[in-house]
Amino acid sequence: MDARHYGRPRKRARAAAGIALAIGATLLTGCSSEEGPPTLTWYINPDDGGQATIAQICTDQADGAYTIETSLLPSDAGAQREQLARRLAAGDDTMDIMSLDPPFVPELAEPGYLAPVPEDVAERTTQNVVEGALTGATWKDKVVAVPFWANTQILWYRKSVAEAAGLDMSQPVTWQQLIDAAAGQGKFLGVQGARAESMTVWVNALVESAGGAIVENPDAPADEIRLGLESEAGTQAAEIVSAIGKEGLGGPGLPTQTENTSMIQFQGDQGSFMVNYPFVWPATNAAVEAGTLPAGLIEDIGWTLYPQVNAGEDTAPPLGGINLGVGADSKHQDLSYQAIECIVSPENQSLYFTTNGNPPANTDAYNAPGISDTFPMAETIRESLELSKPRPQTPYYNEVSTGIQQTWTPPSAVDPATTPATSSEFILAVLKGEKLL
Repeated sequence: MDARHYGRPRKRARAAAGIALAIGATLLTGCSSEEGPPTLTWYINPDDGGQATIAQICTDQADGAYTIETSLLPSDAGAQREQLARRLAAGDDTMDIMSLDPPFVPELAEPGYLAPVPEDVAERTTQNVVEGALTGATWKDKVVAVPFWANTQILWYRKSVAEAAGLDMSQPVTWQQLIDAAAGQGKFLGVQGARAESMTVWVNALVESAGGAIVENPDAPADEIRLGLESEAGTQAAEIVSAIGKEGLGGPGLPTQTENTSMIQFQGDQGSFMVNYPFVWPATNAAVEAGTLPAGLIEDIGWTLYPQVNAGEDTAPPLGGINLGVGADSKHQDLSYQAIECIVSPENQSLYFTTNGNPPANTDAYNAPGISDTFPMAETIRESLELSKPRPQTPYYNEVSTGIQQTWTPPSAVDPATTPATSSEFILAVLKGEKLL
């Protein structure tokens, strides 16, 4: 698989101009001594120390060719994007390796902020990578970043609630079945209803599962983008969000509910079903071991694929995770890609999964010893990743995502008859410069 070289024209695309506006008066630039092995800076998202451990492993295996030091990005995805964009727009030559959320990839690739992935590196690092992760690392049919780990949501359920509702959880279930089961037993559905990135994740998964797409022509200029919210798929998505919000099925805290708070609700007496990430399993086990949750809870928890919107049609679970990119102005591009190949090895992906709970992008990593002991739902996660769909791959992702967050929250205010159209009109007006976020 080849890789596209993106030039750096004088007149940036509008997306790049938008990024450049984020540059503040002060830009922190890294500096390191060139004495001894070159130091590669790896800008990492917060985790439980797994990326720093892998950096040390790859430094040791480099046998003096380079050392890797990590630099921590903010915890908030928007703040991560801003810091990376500011540095790249300013030509920071310390941007050797960057941990990138999939939606960042088109925004940074389009204006040429990412160094091209060498053809041989692209070929080696995309073998046996799950389809969703590969899609998230691709822009305009070219691999522009290297998949590292891939995240997805699965459906967690309380076995007792599913049994009482007469649901066969060995078979696919629909959102309507879950709504009926929770309502019939006075239980809460675990979803993320906060005005945050998690709302875009939810809406996108619903629209994609219904056979639609939020952005129909993702590589189009801002004034030519076509949105797919005003469609049967958009209406079905709004019906699900609205029903959970208006009927109080998401719980009293739904308007501010995040992944963590929905997990806590699911662990309680009114928990029933929940869409959430694999971190739920180690977090729940740790709480049971600490004595803060009842010992019998673990035995009452099951898992399966993300709910279907329409019975008999494949679901499209959310795609998350991290891709690794190299800055176009990095002084050590060749060494950075050598280091990336070490970082994303199946062995390191397996290690990262078992120690930090972040699922591998490479299917070979799921065969490592201990994976199924630590994550008995590993096969469900792998299958989910094969079905997963990324959020809209567009250089204008920030405008699209923020527009959805502002028009689809709170869930109780979503109206299937009007919200898809209102949301589309607002996002398109923002893209044309007629409205501000």
